[in-house]
Amino acid sequence: MKNPKKSLVLVELNEINFNFVEKYCKKYKKNFFSLRKLLASSFVKTKSEEEYQNLEPWIQWVSAHTGKKFNDHKVFRLGDIVNKKTTQIFEKVEDMGFSVGCVSPMNTKNSLRNSLYFIPDPWTKTIASGKNIWPKLFYKAFSQTVNDNSKSKITFLSIFILAITFLRFARFKHINKYFKLALTSYKRPWRKALFLDLLINDIHFGFYNKFKPNFSTVFFNAGAHIQHHYFFNSEFLDKTKKVNPSWYINPKEDPIFEMLEIYDLILSDHLVNEEKAVLIGTGLSQIPHQEVNFYYRLKDHGYFLNLIGISFESIIPRMTRDFLINFKNRESAKSAEKKLSIIKLESSGEKIFNSIDNRGNSLFVTFTYSKEIKNPTSFSIEGKSFNLFDLVNFVAIKNGEHSQEGLLFYSQHFKEFISKKIIHVGEIFNIIHQFFKKDDELY
Repeated sequence: MKNPKKSLVLVELNEINFNFVEKYCKKYKKNFFSLRKLLASSFVKTKSEEEYQNLEPWIQWVSAHTGKKFNDHKVFRLGDIVNKKTTQIFEKVEDMGFSVGCVSPMNTKNSLRNSLYFIPDPWTKTIASGKNIWPKLFYKAFSQTVNDNSKSKITFLSIFILAITFLRFARFKHINKYFKLALTSYKRPWRKALFLDLLINDIHFGFYNKFKPNFSTVFFNAGAHIQHHYFFNSEFLDKTKKVNPSWYINPKEDPIFEMLEIYDLILSDHLVNEEKAVLIGTGLSQIPHQEVNFYYRLKDHGYFLNLIGISFESIIPRMTRDFLINFKNRESAKSAEKKLSIIKLESSGEKIFNSIDNRGNSLFVTFTYSKEIKNPTSFSIEGKSFNLFDLVNFVAIKNGEHSQEGLLFYSQHFKEFISKKIIHVGEIFNIIHQFFKKDDELY
């Protein structure tokens, strides 16, 4: 093993808008100690793809992990990394003789030969692995809970696994936060995401301290989720121009503030020791959305396809509106594509599925209809009429949209590897590679 004391943690704060972080820190001077410390540290601006359709976190994090731009790695959908043979930074570092651990890195394939711990993100069907059973246990419950969140459905097995995971990894100093988030999440659903991110942090903390990997990464998505669905409730947005309806969220609530409280707590674990080599990146960021779009997700993807007469082999739900359908052959996929593409609302003639990616034996489908679905909202196919309202779950109102700008904060250990003021997000791969390539110092 090369230089066993050399250590780096990559913290992925997905899509956080630090312009807003700075505004909160300036107003609330007694809060956000860790975020204030982070803002005072060294950083470089990152950029990603210029075409908006390519501004997705599951594209940008693949760039960060592979060192390639989208035109080179060609991973366009969440979960598609499993079909690629592209070398990621995790295998690269392992091949150099260093130990690696990962907690939920987005759109990442587990190709490690000897991972200390690897918990995949909940949407990517790859292997959970490690030196004990916890990664496999948590991933099973994590994936089911996140993917069925819009249904408010969680299985008894998932509840049991999450409970024992909580008892094993939740730190005593966070107990009050956990109980507040859990007990008040019924009418404040964003707190479930914050609870999960805090638990992910404590799981990572436990794994990291036990196994002491040379390279570890941890991914947090609650902030991106909250910006995406509740950005308009930030006190720093003009409420005369953008406002969420009161049935959606109490206008006095500010989930952005709550998110920063939890992230400040999480970051304290990584900024407490200035000798520790740390990279903290956003991948890209979000800015307030300009229109009113409603997000819906099919209640039961298999039931819906059976209802409209589509036969399939399997279905893999992805994030929010997306799902992958696998078929026996190309003919079945083509037939299903044709049927899905002609489904329109009877009242307006608008399509429900405007994005269908035919991949031969499979279809990657997005529920693109974005107006409010009231009861009844009917569509018909092959002479049969159905009420769409009964077949979908409301997810959220879109509040945030993607921006190619991001930030990468770095500790003193990386100054010699970063000379530009703006870098492509794919350069994160090279920065990490250079850090481990230079093996003449102990960290």
